[in-house]
Amino acid sequence: MKFEKYPISDALKNNLSRLGFVKTTDIQFKAMPSIMAGEDVLAIAQTGTGKTAAFAIPILNQIDQWKRSQRSNGIQCIVMVPTHELAMQIGEVFAQLSKQTKVKVFAMYGGVQQDPQIQTLQKGIDVLITTPGRLFDLISQGYVLLNRVQTLVLDEADHMLDLGFIGDIHAIKKKLPHNHQTLFFSATINADIKKLAYSQVRNSAIRIQISPDNRVSKNVSHYVMFVEMDDKRFFLERFLTDNPESRVIVFVRTRVRAERVAKAMGRVGIETLTIHGEKDQRDRAEVMNAFKAGACQILIATDVSARGIDIPDVHYVLNYDLPDKAENYVHRVGRTGRGVKKGIAISFCSKEEKARLEEIQGFLDQEIDVIELTKKDYAFTLAHPSGEPSLEELLKEIEEEEGEKRKKKKKRKPQKRKKKA
Repeated sequence: MKFEKYPISDALKNNLSRLGFVKTTDIQFKAMPSIMAGEDVLAIAQTGTGKTAAFAIPILNQIDQWKRSQRSNGIQCIVMVPTHELAMQIGEVFAQLSKQTKVKVFAMYGGVQQDPQIQTLQKGIDVLITTPGRLFDLISQGYVLLNRVQTLVLDEADHMLDLGFIGDIHAIKKKLPHNHQTLFFSATINADIKKLAYSQVRNSAIRIQISPDNRVSKNVSHYVMFVEMDDKRFFLERFLTDNPESRVIVFVRTRVRAERVAKAMGRVGIETLTIHGEKDQRDRAEVMNAFKAGACQILIATDVSARGIDIPDVHYVLNYDLPDKAENYVHRVGRTGRGVKKGIAISFCSKEEKARLEEIQGFLDQEIDVIELTKKDYAFTLAHPSGEPSLEELLKEIEEEEGEKRKKKKKRKPQKRKKKA
C-alpha cells in the first residue's frame, strides 16, 4: 500500500516522499494500522525490513495531530534500545521523519556527558530514544518524568534480554501510566523472548510475525569458505583487493581481533575503520559517520555494534570469525540486503569453527552454500604474503597485548591499606 493513502499528516507524507519511501513493507503494512488504533503490538521481523519506520510513522503522526503548538507538554513516547549505535540510528530516522512537524525528538545514551542531554530534556521533548542505563540515571536524578508517556517501544528486545536489562524494563513499566501502549519489536524469537514479550504487553496484543520460516531476509545470499584460522587474513586481503569499489563490513569476535585485522590490512595498503565496545562514544560516532559518508569503504566490527549499523548500500558482510551465538549471525548479515536491495554474506570457517557453522545452519534451517577452493586457488592466495608482519611488528603487538593484560590485572587487584603508625 502506498503511504499517500494512509491517514497521516501532509508533513509526514512529504518527508516519506523525500526519503524515497513510496510503498509499505510487509511489517509496516501489518503493524501500522494496529499501532494507529492504540493496540499493543508484538512484532517479529527480520533485520532490514523497515521495523523502525513501522512504529515511527504512526507515533509521530499521533503526537503531531494531538499537539497544538511546538511547545512540549512532556515526554509522550519512549523508545528503548540496547546499544548506543542503535539509539543514534533510530534517532536519525525519527529526526528525518519529524521534519516540518510539531514533534520534538531526542536520542539519549551513555558514554557522553550528561549536562548537554539534561539541557535538551529541560527544553522539552516529545519522543525520547534511549538506552536503559542512561535513562535510569536521569530518572533517578529527576530529569526524566514518565507520567505523560503514552507509548513505550522496546526495540531489539532480544538483545536487551541478553544484556540483562529485563529488570530495568520491568521497573520502568511500573512507573508509566496504567493505560500506556507497548510496542515490542525483535528480529529473533525464542522461549525467553516470548516470555518477556507476553509479560510486557496486554492480553489483547496484536501478534505479527513476518516470514516466520525465514530468519534472514531473502535479499541476502549466503556463502561459506573453509579457511584455516591463520590464513584468514590472506583471503580477506585478496577479497578486498578484488572488490575495491564495494562497501564491506567485516565481523570479528573480539576487540583485539578487530585491531589486529585492521593492522594486517594496513600493512598491505588497505584502509579500514574499526568499531567495538572499547572505543569511547565520540570515536564510535566518528567511525560510523565516516563509513556512512564513504570516507572509507571497509568497516571491521564486533557484535556489540552489529545492530546499530543501518547503511542501505553495504554490498558484502564478511564473517571473518563465526559468531559465538547463532542469533548473532542473523543480525550481522542483516547489515546487507536492506530494504529492496540485494546483499551477499560470506563466512570464513576454520576447522575449529565447524560446530558453530552447524549451529548457524540449524538456526536458519538451511544449508549455506560452500565456495569450493581448489588446492591451486588456496595456494595462490597464500603465495602473496604481503600481509605478513615483520618480526619487529609481531613483538610490538605481543608487548601491547601483555601491557593491556597487566593493566587490567592491576585494576582488579585490591589496594593494600597502609598500617597506621
